[in-house]
Order: sequence, then structure tokens, then C-alpha cells
Amino acid sequence: MSDPEPRAGGGLQSTIDQTKTDVRAALLGGKTFRSLSEQKLSPREEKFERARQTSGFILAPLVAIVFALLPMGLERQQHLLAAILLGVIVLWITEPVPIPIGGLIGVGAVVVLGVVPAADAVAPFGSSTIFTFIGAFILAQAMLRHGIAQRVALAVLSMPGVGSSVYRVIIAFGLITCGLSAFVSNTATVAMLMPTALGILAVIGELMQERGTVKPDFDPLRLRVGAALLLMLAYGASVGGLLTPVGSPPNLIGRGLIEEATGERISFGQWMVIALPVCAAMFVVLAIVMFLLNKPELRHVEGVAEFVRKEREDLGPISRAEKNTLFAFGITVLLWLLPAFAALFTGTDSALYTFLDSRLDEGIVAVLGASLLFILPIDWKARKPTLTWSEAAKIDWGTIVLFGCGIIFGSLLDDTGLAETIGNGFADTLGFTSVIMITSLSVVLAIMISETTSNTASAAVVVPIVIPLCQAAGIDPFVPALAATFAASFGFMLPVSTPQNAIVYGTGAVPITRMIRTGIVFDIAGAILIVALVPVMIAVVGVGR
Repeated sequence: MSDPEPRAGGGLQSTIDQTKTDVRAALLGGKTFRSLSEQKLSPREEKFERARQTSGFILAPLVAIVFALLPMGLERQQHLLAAILLGVIVLWITEPVPIPIGGLIGVGAVVVLGVVPAADAVAPFGSSTIFTFIGAFILAQAMLRHGIAQRVALAVLSMPGVGSSVYRVIIAFGLITCGLSAFVSNTATVAMLMPTALGILAVIGELMQERGTVKPDFDPLRLRVGAALLLMLAYGASVGGLLTPVGSPPNLIGRGLIEEATGERISFGQWMVIALPVCAAMFVVLAIVMFLLNKPELRHVEGVAEFVRKEREDLGPISRAEKNTLFAFGITVLLWLLPAFAALFTGTDSALYTFLDSRLDEGIVAVLGASLLFILPIDWKARKPTLTWSEAAKIDWGTIVLFGCGIIFGSLLDDTGLAETIGNGFADTLGFTSVIMITSLSVVLAIMISETTSNTASAAVVVPIVIPLCQAAGIDPFVPALAATFAASFGFMLPVSTPQNAIVYGTGAVPITRMIRTGIVFDIAGAILIVALVPVMIAVVGVGR
């Protein structure tokens, strides 16, 4: 008869192994928009989440119906759209259903209640931004599938003085994101770096698990360090996108409208001089806000050097699949950068920039770059491509649906005139007549609109309202309009506010409540900085009147 003790011990060990969280699978497995049953929560957290989600089933329709019945003096289309949008915002905040479904419910309500016909409602879903999402997500999936994200993550952690400090890792990621997003689209920047951020988070999570900092069955998607790292990625891109005229679509929209209204051109260099102090101050504030509201569970991670060295050895030499993925990724980034480099060296009015900008649409470039993954083989005899369609189909379609709904609502706000009504209502009610007052109103309005729509829609709606408002008051529109242009790139509270917010929320590692809490503080701080610094820098550069 065999001794039962070893079997008992083995059984206990087996139980421990079964309850131990697979950190890598949780972070890199593409899980997102999880229900309560899919999350590991403390009793207190579960009680709060249950109450929050249950309240949404009641509050969302109640808010929409009550607002629709109130005598607001709006046109029927605008009144119904405002009521539906309020209900959708409640759904997004309380999450009784997955956030993408909340957006689709709103789109359905818009058509059923006759705000616009179905064809008009869903037409914006064909936006180039959607194709940017799809292509960038497929490239990111290949980076995860073939271990490139983990390889890069380990390379970053192995840099002297970086990997041992969680705070330095997060700040380094923010600086890299800011720099890239000044020339590459914010969406593309975050999509490129997100797999690496998840790889670093997986390494940190495994180290915490090995050293007993967390319980064996902890949920790595609930770590504050993960929220801080990914929110730094998203918010850093928005901050860096302000630095150049080509850094973000609202910049080009606002600059064009300002030049048309005032007859004064803002050169590439002038824009950067105005924006640089604003971006620098905002990044400092971002870091402070991020660490105060999302304080990482640990400051230093001991033993990183040994862990990283062993992991890099286990990865071995770079594989054919990794080389193919890097090639496809490099071609995509190069094509994304070409218009920006042309603008930098020849100006945005040059024939070269116009040609490249019209032909190399970022959405088309993204899907063409992703297509290379299905052409470049890793085994020609077996006709095995770098990425199979079954692997590519695992991308986060929920995030794509979510942002598509945001684009739809942004278009509806513009088409129905609701955004203009909101802006004029603010102006008439408050009666602002000074530059500072109108600048403050412009910034607040741009941020409010960008919270529930795309930043491009915010700039396209707010700047045309601000310019005639200034002209009617006898004020030079330069300062308020440029401040509104900067503020249009804000909107940090909701996943639908910007594509980069949607991307990091789609990882499942940033709870909606944490995004709202961090976002509203940074919105307020950013608004103050824009109002304080933009007029000063415009005076220093000597543009405007």
C-alpha cells in the first residue's frame, strides 16, 4: 500500500496550482468588458459593482424619458438626440450591459425614434478611423501572438535604472508616447505601444505573484499599477498630439478655421513653440494626477534583473514570425510617418505633403500593413502565414464597435445642430464679453463635447461656434479658437471620448470608474493650463492681434 501523505500533499499542491492566476493569459488573452461573474472582486467591491450596474437598468431609461418630456424649447430632433445621449452616457457609466452594447442601444434608439434614417445614422461607422482600429489591432495581435511585446517589454525593463522602479517605467512610457504621438496619430501610437505595456504589466504581475505581494488567485486586471500604466499611455498620447499641427486631426481642423477667419497663417514652428510649454506642463500634471489617484501597489520590484535575464534567455533568438511581424509593423509606421516628415521639412502647403497626405490615409495604411501578415510566410512549404485569420479574428471587436458608436453620435450632434445650440445657449446665458471669459467657455465646451464624441467632431463643432461669437463681441478669435482646438483633444473620462481611451479600456485593465475619476481631474487641470498658457504663448510668438 502506498503512503497517502504524498498524495494528500500533491492534491493540496494541485489545488493551489488550480487557483493560481495565469497572469499572462489574463492580461494578454484579449478578455474585455467582463461581467461580474467573470471578475475576481472583494465582497465590498462586488457589492458596489452590483449596485452600480443594477442602477443603470433603472436610471438610463428614466433619465432619457424624463429629459425627453421636459419643455426644453429644442427642435424635436435635437431634443430626442439629447435625451438618448444622456441615457447612453448613464449606460456607459453604470455598465448594466457591456459598453459597446450601450452604444448600439443608443444608435438603435436614434433610428427607432425617428431622429434620423438608419442609413444616415450608421454611415459614419465607415470612417477611416475604424479601419485604423482594425489594422492596428491585427498588428498588435501579431505582436502578442509571436512574443514581440514580451521581448520589447523585457528590453525596456533591462535598461539601467528603469526596470527596478515602477514609477520610472510608467513615466518612461508616457514620454515615449508623447514623443511619438506628436507625429504619428494618437490612435496608432497607443495601438503600437499597448502590447508592450501589457507585456510589462504581465512581468510586474508575475513578479508580484511570485513574491507573495498579492494572493495566488488575484485578478491582474484589477491592479492599480495596470490602470496607471495604461492610462498614462492613453492620456500621454493626447498630450503629445498637441505638439504639432499634424499630431491630431483637431489641430489641422482648428488651424484651418482660424487661418480662414483671421487671414493669419500659423506656421509649423509657431505652432510647436506655442504648444511645447503647454504639453510640458500638462505632462507634469498628468504624472502627478496619475500617481495620486492610481498609486501603484509597489514602488520598487526587487530581483527584476535576474528575472529579466532568465526570461530573455528563454525567449531565444528572434524567430521568422517575429521578423515578419516587425517588417509589417515597420512598413506601417513608415507610411504613417511620411506625411508628417513631409510637413516638417516642406510645410503643410507643399505639393509633396498634399500628395502623401491624400494617398496615405492612416486607416488604409493600417489595413495594408496588417495584410502583410497574411502574405509573409513563416513556413512556405506548409503555406503558413505569419498570422492566420482565426488568430486575427480574436482582436477586440467590442472596442471597435464602441468607438464607431462615438463617431456616430459626434456626427449626429453636428448634423442635427444640437452642438451649435448648446454653444449658443452657453453664450447667450452667460453673456461673456472678455477674451478670458470666452476662452474659458470655449475650452469647457470643447472638453464637454469631446467627452461623448470624437475629438475631431468636437473641434469641427466648437471652433465654428467660437469664431463668430468672438467677432460679434468685437474680440480677436485667435486665442479662444486655438484654446478650443487644444481642448478638443481632451476628453479623458469615458472610453468613447478618444480612440486611445477606447483601446486601453478594451484591455479590461482599466475599470470605468477609475477612468472617470482620473479623467475628470485631468480634464479640470488641463482646462486651467490651456486657459492660463495659450494666451501667454500666443503673445510671446507674436501671432494674432
